[in-house]
Amino acid sequence: MIQVFLGLGSNLGDGARTLRSAFSELSSCLAEARMSRLYGSKAMYDADQPDFVNAAVSGLSGLSPLELLDAVHEVEERFRRVRDPRRPKGPRTLDVDILLYGDMVVSEPKLAIPHAGLRERRFALEPLLELEPGLVDPASGESYSAILQKLPPQGIYLLE
Repeated sequence: MIQVFLGLGSNLGDGARTLRSAFSELSSCLAEARMSRLYGSKAMYDADQPDFVNAAVSGLSGLSPLELLDAVHEVEERFRRVRDPRRPKGPRTLDVDILLYGDMVVSEPKLAIPHAGLRERRFALEPLLELEPGLVDPASGESYSAILQKLPPQGIYLLE
């Protein structure tokens, strides 16, 4: 079993309820699952949309990285996630990203681990570091807390 970290986000419907329900579903494929508190954030790349609710989840997985990707996509589909190619960063009922998979670095056509945007996203790093403050970027060896300190505020706020 490998420790994995997922990022969750929602900005359509009741985001807090969606993330709590998604955590419950994700717990079926993760042992010892934990979820951070909920955070609010302004949309970062496509600003013309509602604020997001974000959280991080950690747990132990026996799935390969690509199997885990398939599993999280199935959860997104159950929450009616629509992938609009015209607005890839647009509104969504649920977004689940694999942030880290142990200390692996994965570069596949449909999967990058660590997540490609993790180093620039406060909305992912703050909840991630709440769960595991000492995490280090497996690609660079730099601590994520040092990376977070270099980022601007980005409109992140605690919801609970």
